[in-house]
Amino acid sequence: MARTKDLDGLIAELMGKESGTCGGIGSSQHLCNKGFYSNGVQGGIVPVAAGMALAKKKNEQEYIGLVFIGDGTLGEGIVYETFNLCSLMEVPLLIVCENNLYAQSTKIEDNLSGKILDRPKAFGIHSFHSDTWNLEKLFSNAKESIDFVREKNLPAFHLVDTYRLNHHSKSDDNRDPREVEEYIKKDPLNLFQSQHPEKFKSMLKEVNKKILQATSNAEKSMELDGITYVGERSLESSNDYIILEKINERVATRINLFFHEIISKDKKVLFIGEDILSPYGGAFKIAKGLSDKFPQNVISTPISELSITGLSNGLALGGFRPFLEIMFGDFMTLCFDQIVNHASKFYHMYNKQVNCPVVFRTPMGGGRGYGPTHSQTLDKFLVGIDNVRVIAINSFVDPKLIYEGIYENEEHPTIVIENKIDYARFVGDKENHSYKVFRDNSVYPVVKCSPKSNDPDLTIVSYGGIASDIFQELQEIFLETELIPELIVLSSISPLDVGPIISSVKKTKKIIVIEEGGKEFGIGSEILSRVSEELGNTLEIGKRIGAKGVPIPSARSMEDYVLPNNEIARNIKLELKI
Repeated sequence: MARTKDLDGLIAELMGKESGTCGGIGSSQHLCNKGFYSNGVQGGIVPVAAGMALAKKKNEQEYIGLVFIGDGTLGEGIVYETFNLCSLMEVPLLIVCENNLYAQSTKIEDNLSGKILDRPKAFGIHSFHSDTWNLEKLFSNAKESIDFVREKNLPAFHLVDTYRLNHHSKSDDNRDPREVEEYIKKDPLNLFQSQHPEKFKSMLKEVNKKILQATSNAEKSMELDGITYVGERSLESSNDYIILEKINERVATRINLFFHEIISKDKKVLFIGEDILSPYGGAFKIAKGLSDKFPQNVISTPISELSITGLSNGLALGGFRPFLEIMFGDFMTLCFDQIVNHASKFYHMYNKQVNCPVVFRTPMGGGRGYGPTHSQTLDKFLVGIDNVRVIAINSFVDPKLIYEGIYENEEHPTIVIENKIDYARFVGDKENHSYKVFRDNSVYPVVKCSPKSNDPDLTIVSYGGIASDIFQELQEIFLETELIPELIVLSSISPLDVGPIISSVKKTKKIIVIEEGGKEFGIGSEILSRVSEELGNTLEIGKRIGAKGVPIPSARSMEDYVLPNNEIARNIKLELKI
């Protein structure tokens, strides 16, 4: 209310009405209006606010960011990751912490060690301290803290001691009534009421009148239409296939070239990640030369996957096009809250008032002997997230083409999975005298490897780096099974267009999905389910092949046993029981 003065919008929102601030979708916890944003996840709003404040700074706008948290939120690690980011990057963000002595029902001394003001101090962040019982000092300090952030262009922390007089959310207050009574007596609003009863009565009457009017207005509003709210996810498929183009450059080189070209054209594009500055250029050298050429567009960060994901979300909300590199796909698990509860939800939660066109890039896959926490293919945990597209790069299709498609078409979060082994492969370098290799003309091309002289007997579906391994074994698969395979390679794995797969399986009646990740509850399961729904009992065989359900060992001999990338033909033969 202090920020927007929009009482009608707030009341209608609480009543679930279309005229509400967010069309009744967000209610009290999830609001977006005139530069005010809120979300219900503790701590997660802090790096998003930092990203939005950083966006204003990079645009050279004289705005600062304010983010409000409570003392209980200080138990969240992302708060301290963001303290570090803000201090390092000199983000003009004021963090206001309301300390009401309880985290829901738990006393502060039972969940918080040390002194609150020592925490921002550890990161070199200037602090202010006020309380709600000395209003003159509170207002004076509030102005002072805001002026500090605005004039110094630095972060600050403002601790406000206060006390919650009512229960947290439900009627389940277990605090000592005598303690509550002491704070009721010195509450400034209650003191004002006792000292100026007539003025208080007059003001309260006016406030109630406004609330009743806003309620009456909201009651006349309709509820948001469910179909409008949900909308549709577009799937761009194409039946127009062209010969696969061979490019005499490696996958990593083509991705690097995309960033050099796109940042030259669009200064809103940001490359963000750990260890990406020259001369190192990232663990897999995708950022090679970028910071030398575009220092303002390359943001090197600490090892703080969750907060830098939140920072990227905020930059996207602030009008930039951030491409965040997560050094290894295994670490995407650390980013999950910011992807699921923030990036994916902003658009619908705020009733389509904002877009969050952030791109998360990460390499996955084994074959390098990196062991249990640096070799996983975790794509099955990322697909199916609402409003998030997931793309798996392969070495058949030029990754520069795919990234250009993302840049030109995606207004919502996108996850791009690259493959460590593919980085060194040459794009389109796929030759087999018995096969012709095509790709369709969709934004995220589907590749079809079809036998030249015979109709296929078996449809194999795959994506990512393992698709190249399968292609190398097409002849061997025929020798082992006496079935002529056709290979379908997907680029977009969520949302999933099964049209090209269905077209092939209608001819072969047999399908095997091969993925480098674990097959249980995986992408292969989804593909088989969709094919089965479409074709019913005309499908003769539907099988999955994937990694064995154990951590990936670093010893290469054991890695070869756990992952399905080797002896693919033999594994297919075993699966088909031929």
